[in-house]
Amino acid sequence: MKRSDVIRTLQVQFKHMRASDATAMLDCVVDEMKSAVANDNRIEIRGFGTFQPRKRATKTGYNPSTGRMIHLDANKTILFKPSRELTKKMNG
Repeated sequence: MKRSDVIRTLQVQFKHMRASDATAMLDCVVDEMKSAVANDNRIEIRGFGTFQPRKRATKTGYNPSTGRMIHLDANKTILFKPSRELTKKMNG
């Protein structure tokens, strides 16, 4: 599903809503989610899942094409864990 599909779905669900209003609403939600994760906050959307920032420690890895050892710096990533409802729906 693309961003435009979400906007179109909002317009169908709320018939009085213009495309610009639906776009603004989606942008607002996405911006809030971005800032929450950037501030190391967990986001929980009931029935969908959780987004949680994770810190990765520094480690030594290797380049598979050359086999040489390389240093990997510490960084942050996002962990998504789907809800039970979403998992059940995906699996039929």
